Amino acid sequence: MTRPVRKVVIPAAGLGTRFLPASKSQPKEMLPVVDKPAIQYVVEEAVRAGIRDILIITGRGKRSIEDHFDRSFELEVELAAKNKHELLAEMRAIADMADIHYVRQGQAKGLGHAVWVARQHVGHEPFAVMLGDDIMDDKSNVLEQMLSVHAHYGRSVVALKEVPRREIPFYGCVRPEAVEEGLVRLLDIVEKPKVEDAPSNLAVMGRYVFTPEIFDAIEQVAPGAGGEVQLTDAMRLLLDDQTVYGYVFEEGRYDIGNKLDYLRATVELALDRDDIGPAFRTFLAELVEREKLV
Repeated sequence: MTRPVRKVVIPAAGLGTRFLPASKSQPKEMLPVVDKPAIQYVVEEAVRAGIRDILIITGRGKRSIEDHFDRSFELEVELAAKNKHELLAEMRAIADMADIHYVRQGQAKGLGHAVWVARQHVGHEPFAVMLGDDIMDDKSNVLEQMLSVHAHYGRSVVALKEVPRREIPFYGCVRPEAVEEGLVRLLDIVEKPKVEDAPSNLAVMGRYVFTPEIFDAIEQVAPGAGGEVQLTDAMRLLLDDQTVYGYVFEEGRYDIGNKLDYLRATVELALDRDDIGPAFRTFLAELVEREKLV
C-alpha cells in the first residue's frame, strides 16, 4: 500500500542572482506579488492540497521568511486598537495555516543538496518538493494531481510543461513515454541541454513528489560546476531503480525569479482579484489606448 504524502520541502536558500539588485538584501522568495510574498503562494498551495507539515530550507539572509510566518504581536495589537479586525484575522491566519519548520542549508551547493538537507525531517516516507520561487495560481491543481498519480503508482512524479524549443536550455528536460493523457513515464532526464540535443520540449517545472530513495540517489551524485549537486542528476540515477512519472500541465505557473514572468504574475493575479481586479483592468485598458496614440 502506498504511503500518503504528508510533508512538503520548500528549498529557499538560493542567492536569487536573477533578481538582483532587489534580492541583494531580501530573499527572492519574499518579493511581493501584488500584496503577498511569493513563498506564501507556495505554502497556500501545499495547504490546499492537504499538506500542513512544511519544511523550508533556508540560508543566510533568509530570516525574513521565518518572521513572515510567525506571529507579530506588536502588529496584532496595533490592528486590534484600530478595529481592523478583518486584517488582523488575515495576519493571524498566516501563522496558523501550517506547521512550518526550518533547516539551514549552510552552503549553496545546489538544489540536490538542498533537498538532501531535508532527509532527517522527511524520514523514510514519500514527500513533495515545491520550489520557493515557482508559484501557481489559485485555480491550479497540479500538486493535487501529482499526489493522485503517486497514490496510484507509488512512484516519484515530476511536473512537466511544454516550452518553446529555444527555452529548453534553461530547464531540465525529459525523454517521455506516453502512459495516458497528461501522464508520461520518464525514460531519461537531462539538465539544461542544448536545443539540438534536447530529447523533447517537455521541461521540468518546480513541483516534485519523491519516494525516499531519492536521498540515496543524491548521495551518489558527484558535485558539478561550482560544487553544486544537481537534483536532475539524482533523478536520472533513480530511473535506474524505479519508474518516475511526469504529470504534464499547461497553465497557471509563474517563475518569480524571471523578471518578465514576475510582471506577468503580478498583472494576471491582480486581475483575478475581486477587490482590485475591475479597477486595474480599467487602468490597463486606458493604458493600452494611450500607448496607441503615442
